[in-house]
Amino acid sequence: MPDLPPPFSHPLRLSDLAQRKPTRFALAPDAETRRRIAEWAGIEALPRLRFAGALCPRGRRDWQLEAELDAVVVQACVVTLAPVSTKIAEAVARRWLADLPAPVADEAEIPEDVSTEALPEVIDLGAVMLEALELALPLYPRAPGAEFGAAEVTEAGLAPMRNEAPRPFAGLAAMLKGKAGDSDQE
Repeated sequence: MPDLPPPFSHPLRLSDLAQRKPTRFALAPDAETRRRIAEWAGIEALPRLRFAGALCPRGRRDWQLEAELDAVVVQACVVTLAPVSTKIAEAVARRWLADLPAPVADEAEIPEDVSTEALPEVIDLGAVMLEALELALPLYPRAPGAEFGAAEVTEAGLAPMRNEAPRPFAGLAAMLKGKAGDSDQE
């Protein structure tokens, strides 16, 4: 991703939210914002993007987000560079804990639950949406029928090695057998 600032933000100050009931949300950026998000994410286009769900209080100070990401992304095919359209429908869950223990060592293992974070004063739903979108993008989009061909790389004047060619050590085995036969004849 380029070093561009995030193109979309929707911050919610937790102290301003209801502490006993869910705060429902539905984010659907306009066409210009989706264009900026596509540029920021390094994709060709983002015809549809919707992030909807609820931010719910848990206990006295913790919060939980449960949402659905619905998007259509257009990326370049990794084989032909033709545009490939992909529909994304992902469930998104995050938890923010007020008393999340901090790692005590210089090096710490990554926790099994990577959806849990320390509780901030402000939760940016736009940042959560952008992160979920980036994680859901196909890594190697391919156009229908696009296949990788076999790469044949060799020095000039030499024939490339193919699967049907003998194994690289077959000649060595034959040479060793020949030497063993020579010592038997002496």
